[in-house]
Amino acid sequence: MQALPLVTLKRQYHRKAHQITINFRYNDTLIQLLRQKTEAKWSKTHSAWYVQNNPKNLKTIFAVFKGFASVNADDIFNEKLPEKKFPKKRIRQLTDDNRKLLNNFFKYLRGKRYSDSTVNTYTQLVADFVEFYNNEAFENLNNRSVEHYIETIYIKRNYAINTQRQFISAMKLFVGFYKITNINDLELQRPKKARILPNVLSYIEIIRLIQVTKNLKHRMVIALIYSSGLRISELINLKVADLEIDRRQIFVKNAKGKKDRYVSLAESVLPLLKNYLMTYEPKNYLIEGQHGLAYSDSSIRKFLKQSCKLANIKKLVSPHTLRHSYATHLLEQGVNLRHIQELLGHARPETTMVYTHVARKDLLDIQSPLDKAVNQLKHVDNTEDKFLLSRKN
Repeated sequence: MQALPLVTLKRQYHRKAHQITINFRYNDTLIQLLRQKTEAKWSKTHSAWYVQNNPKNLKTIFAVFKGFASVNADDIFNEKLPEKKFPKKRIRQLTDDNRKLLNNFFKYLRGKRYSDSTVNTYTQLVADFVEFYNNEAFENLNNRSVEHYIETIYIKRNYAINTQRQFISAMKLFVGFYKITNINDLELQRPKKARILPNVLSYIEIIRLIQVTKNLKHRMVIALIYSSGLRISELINLKVADLEIDRRQIFVKNAKGKKDRYVSLAESVLPLLKNYLMTYEPKNYLIEGQHGLAYSDSSIRKFLKQSCKLANIKKLVSPHTLRHSYATHLLEQGVNLRHIQELLGHARPETTMVYTHVARKDLLDIQSPLDKAVNQLKHVDNTEDKFLLSRKN
């Protein structure tokens, strides 16, 4: 009787978490089992497959390899956990009064019912400004002080225009909260927003991306974001109860701008969705992470990056790229811009208008005059007058 291949499990601290590395000699069967029945990922750094170290994953590994391999887990049960190595977090140098000021500003924003993301971002941006003028009296600060800060920090460090716009928005709120300064919020001007066209994947690239993603949960995430045009925050906050499969709809609750909306559930996604629900049996969140909590957006970005490598997609792709692709493809299919605005949950039509600059199908179909000139010369009788752009020597 042929001996079973040996699989050795070890503890490893990797990607800021305790992991189980799964080590064995190259074996197609074992690799397929890992891809299809576990959430294991490949680590180039450690040249091994790995999953998060918890009792559920350990039990899954033994169950998956039963009858296919001999599993050695001595290292898991005998060794101590590796020491955590976190980078030191920089602590802002602030006076006690300024710390209290920022804490009150944070509460002020919460009281205005801004989203947690907006509250945290604005507080951090203002905190950097306060630290910059930490030893100066705030009563003496004026608009020139803000301009000097931008010139010293944002311009020299080449920060993105959108970050600078966010800072001005945060400062306008801060001035409204702390009226002692001489900063005039009406005179604070946001720089013009750069019009950067979004990256868009083709239909073939979308299909290829889904095909190379073997993990069922990961494939479900990619298919759902693209087919329904969801933001990543909307996806990870979706509940199982938000699915209306019979009506082929998804209820997106309390999305950006505190707005509810319905999005369509693609018919082609239904078999994948039913397979996912039967396999994972999520209880609360549709895409569950560890211990039934919401899945993290960082995990989605990581596996999407890996899938793009497998699909040989060279573009810079993020979860939002899938949403951009959804909107652009709808526009190219002739869907009304107003309907696309509703499906995407945009507050202003100007936001949706950006896709008209990407989906310029009619303009791109116009023949270049150079092509027309070359085609006319092809019919010239005199061979000496014929012209080739790339002439063979």
